[in-house]
Amino acid sequence: MDKAIYFSKQPRQQRTSWRNAGKRLLAYVLVGLAPLLLSACGPSDNTPQEPPAPVALSDDSVGHYCGMYLNEHVGPKGQILLRDYDDTVWFSTIREVFAYTFLPEEPKAILAIYVQDMGQAGDDGNPPDDAWIDAKSAHYLIESSAIGGMGAPDALPFAQLADAEDYRQLFGGRIVSFAEMPEDYVLRYNASEPTNITPAPGDQP
Repeated sequence: MDKAIYFSKQPRQQRTSWRNAGKRLLAYVLVGLAPLLLSACGPSDNTPQEPPAPVALSDDSVGHYCGMYLNEHVGPKGQILLRDYDDTVWFSTIREVFAYTFLPEEPKAILAIYVQDMGQAGDDGNPPDDAWIDAKSAHYLIESSAIGGMGAPDALPFAQLADAEDYRQLFGGRIVSFAEMPEDYVLRYNASEPTNITPAPGDQP
């Protein structure tokens, strides 16, 4: 008997049962995939989260590189908060903050970076303990005659560009953003440069 004729003469009930079985299999597959399809359309778990707030400076805050208490130094300080690390990483100078981000051996699971706003500095050139600002949105005066708390030239951070410009008019240098900070400026140290603490602009003669 011809094979084509043989298949065409299969009972209608048997052919229908095959189609029903195929439909049931398709239904099982769709039911199994439904949760995956819904999760793909729903909100992502990778949505950006708000960074943690800055940690208050205390008498026990010690510089990551210098190993000295931050309250022993005048000038702007910095802090970095890391993922899965409870302790705050403190810095006595702003150049040290950037050095941490440049050096490959340092952890890079950074949640937030904060620096102190020199626009709020007092008569001694020291910002108040709560003058923390987001380091990535700050304006930095570099290559100026202004000296930081470790007795070396430092990058001075400002929340307002106008405040940075006031300092630039007095001490020279140039203003850069966080992303524009030159690596060679951060990692360079000239021991022959003066070591006086620069006062706030309002105290200049």
